[in-house]
Amino acid sequence: NSLLKATKNVDYLIHTAALKHVDVCEKNPEETIKTNINGSQNVIDACIANKVKKVVSLSTDKASMPINLYGASKLASDKLFIAANLNSKYSRFAVVRYGNVFSSRGSVYPYYKKLLGQNKKVLPLTDLKMTRFWITPNEAIKSIFVTFNKMHGGEIFVPKIRAFKVIDLIKALNCNYKIIGMRNGEKLHETLICKDDSKYTVDADN
Repeated sequence: NSLLKATKNVDYLIHTAALKHVDVCEKNPEETIKTNINGSQNVIDACIANKVKKVVSLSTDKASMPINLYGASKLASDKLFIAANLNSKYSRFAVVRYGNVFSSRGSVYPYYKKLLGQNKKVLPLTDLKMTRFWITPNEAIKSIFVTFNKMHGGEIFVPKIRAFKVIDLIKALNCNYKIIGMRNGEKLHETLICKDDSKYTVDADN
């Protein structure tokens, strides 16, 4: 009911609400499903009911070949948004998928900065080989507007973004590290596109 009120007289909507932390989702599976899957369907239903013109949902690299509940729930959300185009003659739905937004809440850089602020010079590192995709806040916003401009409905847009080794970030901060091992649900390397995505994935920059 709240979403029906919130989407009244709205032309464009960006769906960003989600439980986004791997460890939080692993510990709270029911809440993750309610928010990331059921919540996404509620957004879709409200947008269709109020004839919102274009809707873009933010996805994550963890939705590509997921091994944790966060990624699986976001993959389900992506599927819901793509399928929504079949159920609406007016509203169009698309997805934009990228990696970690640098300096955003929950990303590794603010966490390391917090530890440095506590005068800790030895930073935790899960694995020397671990890499992560990253994108700046401005680049993330740009990718959303590119998606709005180029979408017809039913696409997953994937901008070309960089990846770095987490150990290189620690070196750039002039700190030592301690190997703590991977947490439950973590990958060494994320992917942005899997085989099944390739038939409907578009590079948002091109």
